[in-house]
Amino acid sequence: MPKLKPGTIWPTTEEDEAITKAAMSDPDALPITDAEFAKLKRVGRSRAVATKERITIRLSREVVDSFRATGSGWQTRIDEALIEWIHERRR
Repeated sequence: MPKLKPGTIWPTTEEDEAITKAAMSDPDALPITDAEFAKLKRVGRSRAVATKERITIRLSREVVDSFRATGSGWQTRIDEALIEWIHERRR
């Protein structure tokens, strides 16, 4: 589940029941059955042929702090920087 914004207000049990009841009474928005779900086909981007490998690596505090300071996705940016370094070395 994604992180919620500060101040997010959850519905009370009564509100949740009312929301569920209203949703279930809408014939255009009924939940699908398990049988219907089993028939669904994946759409969109196909799975990557080469996936990333989970490893443990020790990096200097300076490197980690610099990349973390760039925000979410910093580990991906480290991977991209290393790929760029590999490509430059091959020239």
